[in-house]
Amino acid sequence: MRKTLAALVAVALVATGCGGKRVDPNAGAGAGGASCEAGEGRLTIATGNAGGVYYVVGGGLAQVISNNTKIRATSAETGASVQNVQQLVAGDYDIAFSLADTAADAVAGKDSFAGKPQKIKALSRIYPNYTQVVVRADSGINSVADMRGKRISTGSPKSGTELIANRLIQAAGLDPAKDVQAQRLDLNKTIDGMKDGTLDGLVWSGGLPTAQLTDLTTSMRERVKFLDITPLLEPLKKINPVYDAGSIPAATYKLAKDVPTIVVPNLLLVRDDFPTANACAITKLLFDKRADLEKVHPAAKDILRDKASATAPVELHPGAKQALG
Repeated sequence: MRKTLAALVAVALVATGCGGKRVDPNAGAGAGGASCEAGEGRLTIATGNAGGVYYVVGGGLAQVISNNTKIRATSAETGASVQNVQQLVAGDYDIAFSLADTAADAVAGKDSFAGKPQKIKALSRIYPNYTQVVVRADSGINSVADMRGKRISTGSPKSGTELIANRLIQAAGLDPAKDVQAQRLDLNKTIDGMKDGTLDGLVWSGGLPTAQLTDLTTSMRERVKFLDITPLLEPLKKINPVYDAGSIPAATYKLAKDVPTIVVPNLLLVRDDFPTANACAITKLLFDKRADLEKVHPAAKDILRDKASATAPVELHPGAKQALG
């Protein structure tokens, strides 16, 4: 069953590999406002870097929606959070994955969204992202402050990873633009750079496990190490209270011990004009079909109903409130 579902997800992702732009702006518009039955049409889901957890879970969600409603849902690879929100609001996508800190900036109209509060709502809080900071063992880096002058992948442009990477570097007293040789690379290119020695370290915000980091730690073993970045938690919490302490279990990447880190919740976002019936139906599917999503990626086990409405400062969509009520 796992292989079958994974194959179906792969088909869904391939179908959207050339951008996966929004097809039908009226998807679900025919469903009654008080209904929790999705309408008909098509919708697209903005995910993240190929192989990352957003990408995998987003493909699974597209398949779940297509299999259980009259909507044909597809997913697309993107640069992740910041880009996702921008293109969601622009109408290129209908649903978007985003880190909660990026979404909070969006509704406040700050940083990447300076002066332009974004008209978005949340369907649900989903699983958390773990900030995974990995460096080459021979790099001389034992803390973020040691990244001065080093070649560090800070993630894809306009990604949630880039946002938190820059905030970590600033919290350590460095200027991301001057003190670090920041490389704005997607995850696949990042892992290649770590392997061939053109990078000294990386920052990645993603669910556990992330396949490319499993590849990196398996192939390089003791030649790479994870950093404990929790000494920078308090400065980050002053920027946004969504940041919290967490831990990467040793078993995730066959490490010698657990690694303390900083975690950020993920949100599933829509525009504020997203059809209410669709919002209700899709939010219900997140929990009714969570087992199907877990078969696609284990991070989905942390999509918890009792935390679903904890999306502040992003408001829940009225349809999501109906589903969770």
